[in-house]
Amino acid sequence: MELYGPIFVLGGIGAAFVVVSMVVGAIAGPKRYNRAKLQAYECGIEPTPQPAGGGRFTIKYYLTAMLFIVFDIEIIFLYPWAVHFDALGVFGLVAMLLFLVNVSIAYAYEWRRGGLEWA
Repeated sequence: MELYGPIFVLGGIGAAFVVVSMVVGAIAGPKRYNRAKLQAYECGIEPTPQPAGGGRFTIKYYLTAMLFIVFDIEIIFLYPWAVHFDALGVFGLVAMLLFLVNVSIAYAYEWRRGGLEWA
């Protein structure tokens, strides 16, 4: 348990920093509220009324999100594999090849659905 001590201390310091920053900001920050500051801000454009339920999004938003998730998962698995490549042997090579086949299927699906067309 003593090996986790520095991690807990660092987590406590981080949590204390967040709490102290929020309290100091609430106490010391300016409090000049008016009607314009309390309205929603959308890059200088007047907000448009939204239908009940928030409206519909195009599939491009979801495909882009899926693409980022696939990239993140790929990187999360490839870095440790690359670091310990020599220690993993043939089993590690086969496991990573199977993983890359699965990722390639996800990329092919994304490409077929038009998620890689940015124009």
